[in-house]
Amino acid sequence: MKEILKKIKKGFPAVLWVALAAVLLLLNSGVRTAWAAETPTEWVGITSCRIEGDNVQITGTNSGTISGTDSQFYLFELQPYEDAIGSRTDYIASAPKADQVSFSVPLNLGTASSRLYSKFAVAVWDGEKYTQISQMAYITNPEAVAENQNAYKEPLTKKGLLIEPELLDDAFTLGVKHVIINLPFQFILGSGIDYEYEGKTYHFNKELLDQYDTIVRNFTAKDLSVTAVILNSWNDATPDLYYPGVTQTNGVNYYMFNAATQAGFEDIKAIASFLAEHYGGTGNGTISNWIIGNEINNQAWNYIGPMDVDSYVKEYERAFRVFYTAIKSTSANARVFFSTDYNWNYEADGSLKYNAKDVIEKFNANVRAGGQIDWGLAYHPYSVPLTEPEFWDDASTGLVTWSEDSPIVNIANLSILTDYFQKPEMLDSNGEVRHIILSEQGFTSNSATRGECEELQAAAIAYAYYIVDSNPYIDAFIMSRQVDAPSEAQLSASFGLYSCDMNRTDRHVPTHMKKSYDVYRYIDKSSKTLEVTEFAKSIIGIDNWYDVIPNFRWEGLERRAQR
Repeated sequence: MKEILKKIKKGFPAVLWVALAAVLLLLNSGVRTAWAAETPTEWVGITSCRIEGDNVQITGTNSGTISGTDSQFYLFELQPYEDAIGSRTDYIASAPKADQVSFSVPLNLGTASSRLYSKFAVAVWDGEKYTQISQMAYITNPEAVAENQNAYKEPLTKKGLLIEPELLDDAFTLGVKHVIINLPFQFILGSGIDYEYEGKTYHFNKELLDQYDTIVRNFTAKDLSVTAVILNSWNDATPDLYYPGVTQTNGVNYYMFNAATQAGFEDIKAIASFLAEHYGGTGNGTISNWIIGNEINNQAWNYIGPMDVDSYVKEYERAFRVFYTAIKSTSANARVFFSTDYNWNYEADGSLKYNAKDVIEKFNANVRAGGQIDWGLAYHPYSVPLTEPEFWDDASTGLVTWSEDSPIVNIANLSILTDYFQKPEMLDSNGEVRHIILSEQGFTSNSATRGECEELQAAAIAYAYYIVDSNPYIDAFIMSRQVDAPSEAQLSASFGLYSCDMNRTDRHVPTHMKKSYDVYRYIDKSSKTLEVTEFAKSIIGIDNWYDVIPNFRWEGLERRAQR
């Protein structure tokens, strides 16, 4: 090289000589200059990532031009808390470059090296480093390895209720078919039950679980469909369950689950798997539906700290997938949901509150890109405002319209929600409308402006249930209270079928049965339903239910009664 430089130097001006010498020295030392580097021209869209036997089969399509320094595509494995391959070189498989690409790697189920929760990416080698040329894709069929393959048992009706454990027999009298419980995730860890998962032993709170076992077992024995809301309030003893940097914060009820660190990921997958196994149809009873968090479009119920909506949904989806995989790989036909309030396009601040529609839309887009899974929605369609029971005049607030741009979507314009979920891009992996449950709603019997209004409450429950019962895309209608909660009743939010003892703030103690009790008891019984709801027509201002409810379930019965 020195001799070459000497010969070239004789015929070159000094400035050009310096530039040329620098280039030649860089090339000779093997350093690639920025202008000499090649940008990959391939892009592999991963089209399938599925468990097949003991392996994970990943397939994709190259939509670019095949090039590069060698003839191979390389498959990398990432954990849920990892976002890029970075400078890694530890690919797990390779395949010849072609328009169609396929990899097969061992699943390693049940071991410390299990790939059940992993995500995968395709890369190329440019002579110096591996560059990712695909999206990251998760396994989409974790149910394939579940020991519990019991079919999902469809309840006889959509009628549901949040039940007071002391009033279980009363719930059976009401004839509800759906019940809902809140599980405090942060207190599940403890002592008394040892559980080994993927090579690590976890310890669970037997005393707490014994209490829930009794409740869930009794529900299951009465053939009720149990929905569990998994909540993460604050516990100093479980710091790994919270997103890095998050501290206990005033005004926050619950916190987002943390799958952004290895410790958080390992904890939530083990706890979720344990709960799904524990309540998967054994002697502890069956939980059929799992809701991950509460009203996640408002950080008061799912706190992670100020964050734009795209980043927020990305972190929630990261944790949701861990729950989904843990639950479905244990109990194949359990259903997994996330929850929003009714603020469809309303009250978003872009930092701590988000439009429900935006969260749903972005979550769905992320899932479609990273591997389609069969998530469902648990929606809360209260009246506007919550302190007034009648929802049929909510349009007068200007917040309820019959457009997809409606600020609020509640019972009054519920078809906006179900029409939205019928769009092609919103359908599940089988091309069907996703499961939607109304997991929390109530109508007050104590108006903020008029005081006691039990008849209005009863009319609202009748009308709302009929709307939901006649909508084929809603699976369940779960009322928020069996008995008024004193703290809510003080705020004119008396949602129960019973009034409560306002002096017993430590418990929900029933006093008298409201008019709504009999309405709800008989509303799904053909022999009684029209009789117990007849009073509501004059309150609402209608002649017939079938005039205002599309596909009214009892239309034939109502028409016959008029002859």
